[in-house]
Formats: sequence, structure tokens, C-alpha cells
Amino acid sequence: MTQPSPHLPPRLTDAVAYAEAHESPFPRDLLAHLEAGHFDPPPYNAVLGPVFPRGAPNGLVLHRGQRVASWGDTRQADMTFSAAKSYLSLLAGIAQADGLLPDLDEPVRVRVRDGGFESDQNAEITWRHLLTNTSEWEGELFGKSDRIDRGRDLAREGSGPKGMDRALQRPGTYWEYNDVRVNRLSLSLLHLFRRPLPEVFAERILDPIGGSRDWVWYPYDNAWVEIEGRRLPSVPGGTHWGAGMRIHAEDQARIGQLVLNKGAWEGRQVVPAAWIEQSIAPCPLNPSYGFLWWLNGAGRWKEAPADSVFAMGAGGNVTWIWPGGEVVAVLRWVHPDAVGPFCAKVAAALG
Repeated sequence: MTQPSPHLPPRLTDAVAYAEAHESPFPRDLLAHLEAGHFDPPPYNAVLGPVFPRGAPNGLVLHRGQRVASWGDTRQADMTFSAAKSYLSLLAGIAQADGLLPDLDEPVRVRVRDGGFESDQNAEITWRHLLTNTSEWEGELFGKSDRIDRGRDLAREGSGPKGMDRALQRPGTYWEYNDVRVNRLSLSLLHLFRRPLPEVFAERILDPIGGSRDWVWYPYDNAWVEIEGRRLPSVPGGTHWGAGMRIHAEDQARIGQLVLNKGAWEGRQVVPAAWIEQSIAPCPLNPSYGFLWWLNGAGRWKEAPADSVFAMGAGGNVTWIWPGGEVVAVLRWVHPDAVGPFCAKVAAALG
């Protein structure tokens, strides 16, 4: 990524000003916000890992790999919430490239024998189900039951209770955004790699693309498991109950550029192109979702280009990838309602 152009197109200047004017509604004290029950009412809101105060809004825009705009402190490492789910998707691609995950439609219990997939409800769950949020996995993981996120409505986040008593369906027949099940995927990937996922993420993804080591992917305090005699941390796919990925916008932009490049970086195939392609293909049960990436083909963000791909985290933490315009943008702590209009302004300036 090169340095920003000194002369921004007027419309791009307008997009940056728009992002700066629309700050996230999340308060700076994120721990108090979680403990106050933004995601869950007591006692389900108990925080299990570290949470840090957030910084000021910031972000940047890349066009054809060149940094053409930025605002705020783009090297400010912050909690990134569910944008980390998309990083788990990339790690699954590495596992497949390494021969650890040869068949996405194979039941997870074939390779993961930790007791989490032996029940009648869970025995049929495949890796594809976990990657598309269609697993309907039932159980408790690190003190959190899947029931906490049953019936979760992302459009009403923080505005009412979730329907925790929804009857489960057969795996692969129902889509639901459920953080416990994503964490179950993360633990399953840990069993495949038999190494902490942050180590793999650094060595296989961020280091090859010139990323920093300014980030930390925190596990819950109680999320340690024994694998082959070693006590290893299992990291979550978000910051729902604390912990998760703390990273800055510049590293996130590199990750977004890697996806835009279909997994390639300066002549090296870091993640298989075929994996990227299937990761951003729509799930049959939810055309707005792929393998832990949000998609816009069905118009979820009506102002944004239809081929937009997003890594999305609560509080307005966004990596936007627009293949048609060769654009990657990262927004930290922007108001969620401003994401679509921001994309439209950038598209008008650079498209």
C-alpha cells in the first residue's frame, strides 16, 4: 500500500467528511457497554475476557492498492468485534490448502473428537454448516450456551431480548447469527491446526502481506483446552463477551486487499483463489452471507454496489471490499447507518 494522494477528488473528500461526521453510537467505555447488557441481559452478559476502551473514529480508502484517503489515527489498535469472523474464514482456507480440511461437507466429528459433535443434534454438522451459520449446533462452550443467541435479530441488537427458546432445526436447514456456534468453529479449527490460531494467522496471512504485529487476538479467560498434551487458547470470532481481535485499520486494509486480490499478494498465493471465490458466494439460506463474510447481492446495503463484500463488527467496524471498483475501505467506529451512504459516495468518486 502506497501513501495517500495529496489531492483528493472532491467527491472522495465528501465521503471522508461524511464518515467523520457519523460516529458510532457505541460509547468509549466498551466494558461498561457490554456489562450494561447491549448484547444480552444479565446473567448472559457476563464478560469472559479483556475489553479495552475504544479510540476515536478513523479509516482509510485504497484504490487499486494505493492509499487515496485516510482520516484519524489508522494505527490505533481497537477491538474489532465480529470482523474477526471473516478472519476465521481465511484460516479455514489455509486449513484446506494444508490438507487439514479436504471436504467441507464432511461431518466435523470425523476430525474433531472432543465430544462437541456426538449428540443426535450435532452429529450431522459439517464444516460448511459452521462456515455459513447454518449448523444449529446445540451445547455450551466456555460457559456460554448456544441458547443465548437463538432468535437473534441483528436489526434490533441492543433493543430487546432474544428468543432463547426457539426450537432447533436439522443442521443445514436454518440460518442464524450465533456467536457460540462461531466460537465452536474456531475451537474446531484449533483442533485441525493443533496450534494457536493467532500464530497461524500471523505466519500464514498477515506476515506474507506485510502486516504488523501490533494486533492481539485474545481468548476468553476460560477458553483454554488441552490438545496433544499442550494447553492452547481458543480465540472467539468476536467481542460479544470480551476478548477477540484488537487490530488497527492499516492491517485490516491489507487483509481486505488480499481478498480483493483473490488471495494473492505480490506474486504469492497466500490463500487459495478458489477458497476466496467460494467464501464470497451466497449461502442458499441467506443470500447476504457467505463463509462468514457479508454480501450485498441481495441489497442489504441498498446504497452500496451490489458486488460489495464486508467484514462487519458491532459498533461500526467495517472492512468494505468492492471488486468492481478495485476499492478497499476500512471504517472504525462509524455509525452503522452510514455504511451504505459512505460506500455510495466512494463509488461515485472512484467508480
